[in-house]
Amino acid sequence: MSFHSMTELFMQLGLASETESIASFMQSHQLPADVRLCDAPFWSESQRQFLMEQFKADASWIIIVDQLNESLHENAVKKQSI
Repeated sequence: MSFHSMTELFMQLGLASETESIASFMQSHQLPADVRLCDAPFWSESQRQFLMEQFKADASWIIIVDQLNESLHENAVKKQSI
């Protein structure tokens, strides 16, 4: 199984994939704890489908998709631990 980088994931999703763009996206797209990654309102239908397929298939992208999920829920996790 090959593993992918965050840059590759953002390219796959059709998003800007420069380090600064990725950091900006993660900071500006934080999700509440009760919103699943695939249910986030900012995904297009094709992006949503790709992410859902990766979770269902436990595919080679799953590790980096999990990291994206954790990053987009970082603020929600911090609020819960206070």
